[in-house]
Amino acid sequence: MDYFISDMHLGASYLPDPIDYERRVVRFLRSITPHCRRLFILGYALDYWYEYRTVVPRGFTRFFGCLAEMADAGIEITWLIGNHDIWIFDYLPREIGMKVVDGSEIVMLHGKRFFLAHGDGLGKRSRGFRFIRSVFRNKVCQWLFASIHPRWTVPLAHRWSSSSRGGTPYVSPNLGADEPFVKWAIEYQSAHPQEPIDYFVFGHRHILLDEPIGDDTRVIVLGDWINYFSYGVWDGKDFRLEKFNN
Repeated sequence: MDYFISDMHLGASYLPDPIDYERRVVRFLRSITPHCRRLFILGYALDYWYEYRTVVPRGFTRFFGCLAEMADAGIEITWLIGNHDIWIFDYLPREIGMKVVDGSEIVMLHGKRFFLAHGDGLGKRSRGFRFIRSVFRNKVCQWLFASIHPRWTVPLAHRWSSSSRGGTPYVSPNLGADEPFVKWAIEYQSAHPQEPIDYFVFGHRHILLDEPIGDDTRVIVLGDWINYFSYGVWDGKDFRLEKFNN
């Protein structure tokens, strides 16, 4: 079985009990470990992370430990990063043994082609968004940011995250066939007729969506762990969205 999860936002300042919330995510991961072959994390697993060369930021101990246990058990872990967890460099891949992808990835799973991405960089974006995204990925800017003491950068990052949606923790309207990701997927299929995608799987929008486009293609948005505690499962024959209730 292959599992897909996104938008946990572990460590977010608006969570009433971040450690209890982390425990719930870990309970889910341990519940799927016996029958999980691959785990795909489609971004925003962490509300904020900056990976220093010699210092590990506090927090996420249970989460990282569980991922390491899964990797040691032979489970393939792929983390497709978004802007919140963009600053994963080499520590977590080496320590845990997972693959980190900045952007999108196309994978074949049991004969079906999957297009995977967090989704924050897809489609038409404002000039301001494109500028911020380029700054976040700029090596010089990253070096300058790392030179500032974390006592300043960590609170700033959490305030920025919590205020990015006007104080409302990630509630988005479900637009169905009018979803931007659905429209983007239709355009992508038209532009790549020789390698059609069977499943487009995204995070980012904090909605649960399973929308067919054409006869054999579906667009999936995984929801989140703020409102739904949701995830995706691919059993080799069908993809389904489920919720974790424990």
